[in-house]
Amino acid sequence: MNQPRNQSQVLLGAFVLILGALFLLDNLRIFSTRDIIAFWPMVFVAVGGLKLYQSHASNNRAGYVIGGAFVLVGLLMTLHQAGVIYFRLRDWWPAILIAVGAFLLWRGLAERDTAARAAATQGAAEGSLNAIAFMSGNKQRLAAVQFRGAEATAIMGGVELDLRLAQLEGEARINVFAFWGGVEIKVPQDWCVVLNGMPLLGAIEDKTLPPMNTAKQLIIEGYAIMGGVEVKN
Repeated sequence: MNQPRNQSQVLLGAFVLILGALFLLDNLRIFSTRDIIAFWPMVFVAVGGLKLYQSHASNNRAGYVIGGAFVLVGLLMTLHQAGVIYFRLRDWWPAILIAVGAFLLWRGLAERDTAARAAATQGAAEGSLNAIAFMSGNKQRLAAVQFRGAEATAIMGGVELDLRLAQLEGEARINVFAFWGGVEIKVPQDWCVVLNGMPLLGAIEDKTLPPMNTAKQLIIEGYAIMGGVEVKN
């Protein structure tokens, strides 16, 4: 259970070490860090790559769209910094509104089709949640249903999953992705929470009271990048 936390500490320590070494070399006039700092938009490419990797593991189509958008914007901004193309995000911000609107429209139509198929197959998709919050809030609740798993993505927004009235047999997984946002998960008191997520300049916290019986396990996986994930009962 401590392995993800140790991995995040190693990554954070390596990042601080490299940053300190670059600034030291710059102060000693050995190497100019400005040439590297100019490529700071690669952070968006890295975030998008993590989201694409997570979406591939969970086969989440919406995650592919979000991850691809981060990679595209990061690459365009990096090419602008390198002088290859001219691209300013403030000139293209209406395109972000168009993309968000198109994504919400596509997602709404996809969920309607999914609901129709689930009804036709007597609720085959019951027990799964997929919550996305982009500069907004998203609250979802699951009651009196066998919980099978969930996806929670919060980007500059907040997601709240209320599972206190759900049922669980064996184990289930929740894939989280919080970037400048937060995910809050409420679970019953007899669920055992296992944290396998990786916080990067963020936090993934288990604030539940551990049950006596660990037969019901909720496994939390994913990333909290400058954001937070909190599980409580």
